[in-house]
Amino acid sequence: MIRVCALSELDNRKPFAASVDDVDVVLVRDGERVHALADLCSHAAVSLSEGEVSRKGIECWLHGSCFDLETGKPSSLPATEPVDVYAVDIRDGDVFVDVTATTN
Repeated sequence: MIRVCALSELDNRKPFAASVDDVDVVLVRDGERVHALADLCSHAAVSLSEGEVSRKGIECWLHGSCFDLETGKPSSLPATEPVDVYAVDIRDGDVFVDVTATTN
């Protein structure tokens, strides 16, 4: 696990781009939980961190595919392949991500 940021640096339901061991990730805070996904839409290869977060997940700004924050699975076309979801741990107010452990 690698420390990425302080939990206080994350705005609720606003994407936050980070690089963890040369892997681009997008963090999304949802209350006291934090989700970490690959920061690359599986359809168009653009950054998901530039999209918006809704109740359905994170939406790609280019074509509107939406990815579930828990599973990385797309809930809308044109994407059909999931994005990687990474393990997150919050310790002493800091957010740690393990890009070697995908949860999907």
